[in-house]
Amino acid sequence: MKVVDKIKSVTEQGQTAFSFEFFPPKTEDGVENLFERMDRLVSYGPTFCDITWGAGGSTADLTLEIASRMQNVICVETMMHLTCTNMPVVQIDHALETIRSNGIQNVLALRGDPPHGQDKFVQVEGGFACALDLVNHIRSKYGDYFGITVAGYPEAHPDVIEANGLATPESYQSDLAYLKKKVDAGADLIVTQLFYDTDIFLKFVNDCRQIGINCPIVPGIMPISNYKGFLRMAGFCKTKIPAELTAALEPIKDNDEAVKAYGIHFATEMANRPKSYISRTKGWNDFPQGRWGDTRSASYSTLSDYQFMRPKARDKKLQQEWVVPLKSIEDVQEKFKELCLGSLKSSPWSELDGLQPETKIINEQLGKINSNGFLTINSQPSVNAAKSDSPAIGWGGPGGYVYQKAYLEFFCSKDKLDTLVEKSKAFPSITFMAVNKAENWVSNVGETDVNAVTWGVFPAKEIIQPTIVDPASFKVWKDEAFEIWSRSWANLYPEDDPSRKLLEEVKNSYYLVSLVDNDYINGDIFSVFA
Repeated sequence: MKVVDKIKSVTEQGQTAFSFEFFPPKTEDGVENLFERMDRLVSYGPTFCDITWGAGGSTADLTLEIASRMQNVICVETMMHLTCTNMPVVQIDHALETIRSNGIQNVLALRGDPPHGQDKFVQVEGGFACALDLVNHIRSKYGDYFGITVAGYPEAHPDVIEANGLATPESYQSDLAYLKKKVDAGADLIVTQLFYDTDIFLKFVNDCRQIGINCPIVPGIMPISNYKGFLRMAGFCKTKIPAELTAALEPIKDNDEAVKAYGIHFATEMANRPKSYISRTKGWNDFPQGRWGDTRSASYSTLSDYQFMRPKARDKKLQQEWVVPLKSIEDVQEKFKELCLGSLKSSPWSELDGLQPETKIINEQLGKINSNGFLTINSQPSVNAAKSDSPAIGWGGPGGYVYQKAYLEFFCSKDKLDTLVEKSKAFPSITFMAVNKAENWVSNVGETDVNAVTWGVFPAKEIIQPTIVDPASFKVWKDEAFEIWSRSWANLYPEDDPSRKLLEEVKNSYYLVSLVDNDYINGDIFSVFA
């Protein structure tokens, strides 16, 4: 089955599409270990897996062997990389015939890296000069049998990135135009080169759409497993490393376990909702299930414009539960109250179904403040030294203790915000940030303040505090938070519907507020609403 069709099938069922990429090992023992690892990873249900083609065609035979075994023994939909490096057409056709005879329908068509010992790509006699030639050949000779994936470069191809780490605007646009040629020639899927600055990826996707590239674009995410390897790979690919990421890794660069743990967290955040931090990761055992992360050290891939992460089934659920006549703001408040009390299973502001276990601890209080016009989309109760394996609020596995400050995130009118700000003066442990769509800012925290709201203490480990609240991440998230009013709720109504008009008025006039009670021992975040 073609990967692009399988992705469509998976997402139409309301599931998440994901894949694993493998590299051919250098030894026979390594190959056997790879298959054992594949068996374990495939048990998690990836949509597909792919196997790379070594630099300079160095692993051609091994790649063919592994790909065939993946498809027919491991039983996972397999995509094989195929490059032009050191590959005359006769060898390319041999590779394609081999995988076709083994039931493989998916190819990632690449120009490839320079052969060993060379700095630049050289077209082999009787071969192709570029990926476009390879795509044209596959479509011309094999028709529609193969699903063809091509590479996209959010920062432009490394060959055109200059000494300052950037491609010129002309080079970037030329790269996009070339990508469109590959798609027009028959490619039906794009997988990007690794990146660490997701703002660059988001821009890349938008730029692709602007020039008519409409096929799915899959972000390539490579977890950071060790510091030196990370620097080496980023340097090889000429990938931008945000200063904030460097700052986060620098203190732990000599602690392999800490770097790996941070790399898992970083990659997980990249794979979750973009910009925002309201999404949770079900079954995540290494880090807290908190919704807020440090956007100084993590960026997020697109969701709102990305069909993999936006199944139609979810839109239908929103239509069923949220599209009711809204005659007044009280009707809007009632929908948020129903959500907090567990009457609704969907939310425009969350990809998850139903209330999370810890939300049920405070759902009655949430229902009350929603009835009073504070429309919550995110919440967390305070926790003081709970066991890390507690069913509702634990994380990180057994043997540790977890802590968290109570926080709320909600929309409210300017009048209610003014009242809340005044009341908060009587609660020195309360900090808040508020911003509206027009970017008017109200806060009692500094622009550079960073507030850890979740942390854990585990045996023989440093204190882990991967969940924070800070103005920078909040301001980034607010763009999407306000846009969701239109995209995921108002747009479900006909254009001239009064309910749609009301929701747009809320979007354009309300503030998004983040509220934290820093007293996680004796505090009561709901007191400020009394």
